[in-house]
Amino acid sequence: MSTKDLNLYTHFNAQILRHADDELLCTSDGRSYSYADAGELSGRMAGALRDLGATPGDRVSVQVEKSPESLCLYLACLRAGFVFHPLNMAYTAGELEYFLDNAEPVLVVCDPGNEAAIRPIADAAGAKNVVTLDGDGNGTLTEHAAASSPDFGIVKRQHDDLAALLYSSGTTGVPKGIMLTHANLLRNTEALVNAWEFSSQDRLLHALPIFHVHGLFVAIGCVMLSGASMRWLPGYNVRDVIRFLPECSVLMGVPTYYTRLLAENDFTKEVAANIRLFVSGSAPLLEETFVEFETRTGHCILERYGMTETNMNASNPLKGERKPGTVGPPLPGVEIRIVDDEGRNVAVGETGNLQVRGPNVFIGYWKLPDKTAEDFTEDGFFNTGDKGRIDEDGYVSIVGRAKDMVISGGLNVYPKEIELFIDDLPGVRESAVVGVPHADFGEGVVAVVVPENAGEMREADIVDACKAELANFKVPKRVVFVDELPRNTMAKVQKNVLRETYRDLLS
Repeated sequence: MSTKDLNLYTHFNAQILRHADDELLCTSDGRSYSYADAGELSGRMAGALRDLGATPGDRVSVQVEKSPESLCLYLACLRAGFVFHPLNMAYTAGELEYFLDNAEPVLVVCDPGNEAAIRPIADAAGAKNVVTLDGDGNGTLTEHAAASSPDFGIVKRQHDDLAALLYSSGTTGVPKGIMLTHANLLRNTEALVNAWEFSSQDRLLHALPIFHVHGLFVAIGCVMLSGASMRWLPGYNVRDVIRFLPECSVLMGVPTYYTRLLAENDFTKEVAANIRLFVSGSAPLLEETFVEFETRTGHCILERYGMTETNMNASNPLKGERKPGTVGPPLPGVEIRIVDDEGRNVAVGETGNLQVRGPNVFIGYWKLPDKTAEDFTEDGFFNTGDKGRIDEDGYVSIVGRAKDMVISGGLNVYPKEIELFIDDLPGVRESAVVGVPHADFGEGVVAVVVPENAGEMREADIVDACKAELANFKVPKRVVFVDELPRNTMAKVQKNVLRETYRDLLS
């Protein structure tokens, strides 16, 4: 094993030292943080987490609002060799119970308002401590950090040492922990910085959440590995985006960001004049959005393709043709192939199963060695579950997604999880959940339900029950009652029929 230090923070730290006095980020209300500020606070937080009981390799579960301090918490975990386990703020107590029990964190960091609900869950999962951090950067974690020294070293990490643990549900409804190493994140970020030509002259408008790959690893990684800066927004607000775009050079977003911009009359070519790169990912970008955006601004959106398990796999070129409906060629160092169900390569332009291999690909599922072995080929390719094709120019198109996953507003929604919940409700015989077109979110969740007795259930009953137990982005936007679900000759529910039947339900 190489003795080279692959700790991602080591490579960020080179820019922290080089740009110590330069601005790393500025919040929407004008609070500025330099690279040196981030280095100092991450050192204090690393010392605080260590003193609270964390050691290298331990998981630190984090469910907090986006803030400069939450960014420093991520940096602290990298720096100290702790495994960062971010959680969506929308997750309910019932959902958190599974994640904490499975991840077995030594520490949990949560919003002060959720501490009472989370503490017993954390205790049951064996966590040593629960500390708090709110959206303004206040809480018991910052109190501990204030009493710690900023002079915390960098724990050396090697090839298979974990940097992060993220969860992605499967079609069985059981979330799987995805083990991402420092090497995975470092090599993928290096490839993106080079491919997108990030430099210290760039300023990123960061409006993404930081509990998943796009906002956490791609956006922050490209900035910190290049010495760039950020306008740091707590979330996506179209008025704030239009306000701050003229000072920025890059915007990363999901397709919803771009459709919302196009809905604003004062989003003009002049507003976008300083931007050199608009990036879209996390969900398919409609060709009409691509065309309308170019017509309005003169800019072609750069679409790329990634997964939680692999970070980024492919990207349309910074210089060269950006083909609408494609995600571009594979990134340098990444191999993508399209195979049939027997594992044989298909011809150029034919659709098949998309597999990927490279230093960006995760090392396996947490505590699931059999599932890991199942999802990798003998020659080391990961079976993404996506259907794709590659054209004669090497551009990849994603023509179908893993099983029946729904992507709503850039967030993954796994139908089986919602179906299992709805099926357990009194009066429900069975259900099927699908995604249908939604003007704002790309796709919206629709539940098709077969009741035990027709006429005895109301749509609001199911929606309210889901709201009480599921994250808001998983809650069906509509519930339809039917006498029976369409099935094929093998008795499998035909979700393609349901998607077509209800495709205009949310329009």
